[in-house]
Amino acid sequence: MPMKSLIVDLTISPEELERYYHGVSRVSAVTRQGKRVQFPVSILHRFITHAGIVGTFEIYFDDNNKFQQVVKL
Repeated sequence: MPMKSLIVDLTISPEELERYYHGVSRVSAVTRQGKRVQFPVSILHRFITHAGIVGTFEIYFDDNNKFQQVVKL
């Protein structure tokens, strides 16, 4: 059975990322389907650049809604 996924477009500036390192640990975003979701900022660490985090990401999760993987599209 394929994993469930959702697609989000993110633009998180370096300044916003500072907040995540100093207390706020969850990203809140709206999926392309219009659903508001929250997930740990830690799943995005490998996508951080000097420009922050910019791009479209597909987040996969299991039947218990537990995070499995994230892919930059």
